[in-house]
Amino acid sequence: MTGPTRIAQVITRFIAGAGGITLRGALGLDRDRYSVTVLGADGGPLFAEAERAGFETVRLHHMCPELNAREDVRGLLELTAHIRAGGFDLVHTHSAKAGALGRVAARRAGVPAIVHSFHGFPFHDFQSPARRAMLITMERRLGRITDQFLTDGGAIAAEAVRLRIAPPERIHAIDSPVDTDIPALSAATRARARRLLGIPSDLRVVGSVGRLDEQKAPEDMVAAMARLDRADVRLVWLGDGRLRTHVERLIASKGLSDRCLLLGDRRDVATLLPAFDVFAMSSLYEGLPCAVIEAMTCGVPVVATAVNSVPEVVVPGRTGLLVPPRDPARLARAITYLLGHPDQAARMAAEARDRLGGRFRAEALGRTLGEVYDLALGQSPSRGATSPSTMMPAGRSRPQQANHPSLRSVRFRLTKVSNCS
Repeated sequence: MTGPTRIAQVITRFIAGAGGITLRGALGLDRDRYSVTVLGADGGPLFAEAERAGFETVRLHHMCPELNAREDVRGLLELTAHIRAGGFDLVHTHSAKAGALGRVAARRAGVPAIVHSFHGFPFHDFQSPARRAMLITMERRLGRITDQFLTDGGAIAAEAVRLRIAPPERIHAIDSPVDTDIPALSAATRARARRLLGIPSDLRVVGSVGRLDEQKAPEDMVAAMARLDRADVRLVWLGDGRLRTHVERLIASKGLSDRCLLLGDRRDVATLLPAFDVFAMSSLYEGLPCAVIEAMTCGVPVVATAVNSVPEVVVPGRTGLLVPPRDPARLARAITYLLGHPDQAARMAAEARDRLGGRFRAEALGRTLGEVYDLALGQSPSRGATSPSTMMPAGRSRPQQANHPSLRSVRFRLTKVSNCS
């Protein structure tokens, strides 16, 4: 090989969460061995950070987060053209939409190897049975053109194997990395964070970080706040999304406008975490959410929904409290318990921070990515590099043609799902 292995990181939205994991994983790779280009929907706030780190970036004009048959066709054509022009050795896709379009585009372009990361699944228990079944079938079809799989946490990996989406020998669970600049909770960091938020020290704060969309279930958080019925508690939600207007109206209808603050997207989330007395997550589904890891790293006690890989870090009664999704009453009860039992809350927060150790670091993910990329390219990690153009994953043919049966099936199902959305 005359130069570094060229890696395309394809993501739907280059924002916090899956986007942050993608960026930190790229930062953890050996720059002498790998050259990274990030391709994602135009407008992602992490593009500037990736460019400052020296990565090439491509802003896609037709990578829309929602399912849309017409835009998805345009997105597939656009992505195929960029991947073909980039001469990539391996394409690594992230999340549902980019995972579908990116993997099909990579095979159309004849890329030697494909890796896909599940940051959670596009299907969940709160969908109609028909839609859930269709999305599972589509992921199984996409799995046939995927060389290696990565998942946020072991529970996601187990579910992918159980549902026959990925074979056990080709799937790898990772620890979602977080930034290293998260301040530890102290009187000084709390006072500073409270000043930035404009919240007096005598009030209690329940904080959450995430998009205002269906996955994060902000309506359930607002309903839980209404059940608390405490004038001394404020909800601070960091993050924005298409449900913002709906959530604002819901807050007003419950008479909570003076108790719920929707602060939108912030670049200083880490600095604001110490302001929270409790971190609460109401999501319907997740991977292994970075926001929970960041809160634990800070030292804030956590209440979260018992979904997907979350229980791997939120161990009930030890490192936090778990509640069922779509259950505002139990969410309110758990928040009330931590607010009313500060000694227990502090004990859980301390144990959570101790258990995290150094697991959730970019360097650790970078090493794992390098090993997985070598496997996808048909290499042993201990062997020297071989030209990717001559490699093929062991035991698999390389379906490059646009009319390959698996690709036709995936395109057909993408259209069907789009028409149902």
